[in-house]
Amino acid sequence: MMSTSIAALVLASCVSVVILARILKYVKWVWLEPKKLERLLRDQGFKGSPYRVLVGDLGDNDRLMSEAQSKPIALMDDIAPRVTPLIARTLENYGKMSFMWFGTTPRVNIMDPELVKEILSTKFGDFEKPKNSPAVELLATGLAHYNGEKWGKHRRIINPAFHQEKLKLMFPAFSTSCGELINRWKKLVDSTSDPCEVDVWSEFLDFTGDVIARTAFGSSDEEGRRLFHLQREQADNVIMHRNAVPIPGLRFLPTKRNLRMREIDKEVRGILSSIINKKLEAMRLGDARNDDLLGLLLESNIKLSQEQNNSKGFALTTEEVIEECKLFFFAGQETSSVLLTWAIILLSVNHDWQSRARQEVFQVFGDENPYLDGLSRLKIMTMIMYEVLRLYPPGDLLIRQTNKELKLGKVTLPPGVQLCISLLHIHRDPQIWGEDAGVFKPERFSEGIAKATGNQVSFYPFGWGPRICIGQSFAIIEFKLALAKILQNFSFELSPAYSHAPRTIIALQPQHGAQVLLRKL
Repeated sequence: MMSTSIAALVLASCVSVVILARILKYVKWVWLEPKKLERLLRDQGFKGSPYRVLVGDLGDNDRLMSEAQSKPIALMDDIAPRVTPLIARTLENYGKMSFMWFGTTPRVNIMDPELVKEILSTKFGDFEKPKNSPAVELLATGLAHYNGEKWGKHRRIINPAFHQEKLKLMFPAFSTSCGELINRWKKLVDSTSDPCEVDVWSEFLDFTGDVIARTAFGSSDEEGRRLFHLQREQADNVIMHRNAVPIPGLRFLPTKRNLRMREIDKEVRGILSSIINKKLEAMRLGDARNDDLLGLLLESNIKLSQEQNNSKGFALTTEEVIEECKLFFFAGQETSSVLLTWAIILLSVNHDWQSRARQEVFQVFGDENPYLDGLSRLKIMTMIMYEVLRLYPPGDLLIRQTNKELKLGKVTLPPGVQLCISLLHIHRDPQIWGEDAGVFKPERFSEGIAKATGNQVSFYPFGWGPRICIGQSFAIIEFKLALAKILQNFSFELSPAYSHAPRTIIALQPQHGAQVLLRKL
């Protein structure tokens, strides 16, 4: 009897110790560690709002975002307060040496180009990409989200697929999709009064989805459209999760959204697995085409595996290939569609630049279909593209984190801090770009990026340094080809129905569409 009582007491003591340890761990996570980081940051001269348990500034962010997105703004207004209102408020209240709270994690604003350069050019192990939330991983991981050796391996295998000579193989697919877009618009204009109102945002989403389906997978329109709709829905769900209060275990609950996200992930993986297996079988039989990204990726992967005698760890697994395909599809579509959309909007109200770009296109191509080598001769279009990317970068933030104590400029940052590089603020900073920083002036890039930036690292729509976007050339070719074809066939202006309301849903996009009036030339 005595021994039973002792055993029960020992068991109860063990359970109490485990419970106490978990409580202490939770208290450290939600209070002790954030307060320690807050003190260390303030000691370094940073200013910011005081930490609030668990939520930090997330509640304010939701409220500010809701208020900002409830009404449109004027076309010439600064878009940063609407797109990133918490950052705008923090910079206004606390200055450039400031920080915010993303839940329990402090985010330090980095506005100095020299510090940006240091962060983006650093060696691996220092300022790295934060670990994705499980919700984001359901959308896509892949190269853009990896660090260290894993990033190096994936970059090395994927890089050959984006070489210029490989992109030449994909150009016919670009051209086919572009031709279908132009023919569709011609029919729309012919079927209604001239001019014809078109929402170019939705049109470009379909167009870029078609391009990526053809160039990445060589897949059918049906597969491409299905992937497109699934990934768009998944992106909306990810945003809802990302902005929610970080409650432990929430993702495991069988909520309607959680269940739907898993359903989408399962279907996307099924479609991509089928595409990959068909491609591998065709390669085995010698029937595979080598003019799409998936084929080139698999070819590079097989080559590396053979060079390493099929040793494990050197080549990508099927799961890793699937993740890269998800990233191809989503990132490739998003970047190009928003870039084209903002270009059309800005050229719709800057008719002189629209005319100059059109004149250049006709000088280079006449009435012929644009060809790849000719696109590099479109200097005015390049200036326009850079200015659009400066004012409306597809991704508005670059986030890095410290995993150990690191020196940055004159300050020392503790581990557990995130660094926030706001492209919207740096790209429009009057101290860098002049008092006309918010004005559409493509001529500022007439002598190239280095001259426009004064050799500062203050323009990085595709990132910068070792991690610069691997698909940059892909996106530029797609943009120049599509815009050249549009300029050859149409003039355009903003519709009275257009409401200027930029917001970020993964990429910077128009909240209420982008309605323009098309006229055939």
